[in-house]
Amino acid sequence: MDCKRCLLFTLVGLSSVITLASAVNNRPIIGVLSQTTSGDFEQFGEAWVAASYVKMLESAGARVVPILVHQPDEYYKKMFNSLNGVVFPGGGQPDMMNSAYGKAGKLFYEMSIKSFDENEDYFLVWGECMGIELLSMITAKKDLLTETDGDPVSIALSFEKDFRKSKMYSAAPESIINTLKTKVNLNHHHLSLTPTNFSKNAALTEFYRVLTTSSDISGIEFISSLEAYKYPIYGLAFHPEKNCFEWTYDCIDHSADVVKVTHYFANFIVSEARKSNHAFSSEAEANSSLIYQYAPVYTDVIATLPAEVEVF
Repeated sequence: MDCKRCLLFTLVGLSSVITLASAVNNRPIIGVLSQTTSGDFEQFGEAWVAASYVKMLESAGARVVPILVHQPDEYYKKMFNSLNGVVFPGGGQPDMMNSAYGKAGKLFYEMSIKSFDENEDYFLVWGECMGIELLSMITAKKDLLTETDGDPVSIALSFEKDFRKSKMYSAAPESIINTLKTKVNLNHHHLSLTPTNFSKNAALTEFYRVLTTSSDISGIEFISSLEAYKYPIYGLAFHPEKNCFEWTYDCIDHSADVVKVTHYFANFIVSEARKSNHAFSSEAEANSSLIYQYAPVYTDVIATLPAEVEVF
């Protein structure tokens, strides 16, 4: 489990429509894909989302809706038409591609691509940690991940020569880039996509641009950030949200420069979501779906759970 604070919730139903426009959307709503609870988490609810993702997105001016798992395809289509982007968060799901998390994530990935190709419709897909792993599996149509030692550890980024041509880093101040080049990027994963495995798969090389790599404790190099050439689809292996909002591990850097990194990624994610004009059918419907409908629960009394949790 890679979160310190999580959201757990029960199932609800939502309705949605799409409104396409060219104006910037200054009321973006981003979905965060939930995960099925297991073990000690089951006493709180059916699914969970790390609250640090919610806080990071809200800090940049977005509202957040938890995307439920174990729902029919029609539910995910309605959510796609209502939201301005989706985050595939970190966590842990056995047999990820066949999990409820993986199946729902694949639907959003496919809808984002189809909508862009057919209508030039912009819909953000952002994957972190397990999320970037899922993106690689969906695109490659196979599991090309390698075992790595990043559980947990802060690791530096090594930037590719053309990283300034990317959408993700093109506007990043030099101070942010310099901070990212130091050991401030919290990793919490056992699996990674290596440059070698990436380069051997045509589906991946044709779809994604590698932006940075990192090396784990044992020296294994892995891809730490990438983005799609054509689509608003992005992946990080590390956790910028933890720098501001999680305190479980001593290796999480909370210094002022690193907090600015969190703000940079938060603003980038939300700026991409602002390019989408999908919308709920009414403000009342949107409000009924927001994360605010659920009450937090703290689990620091349970040794096997993250110290701080939100439950619905």
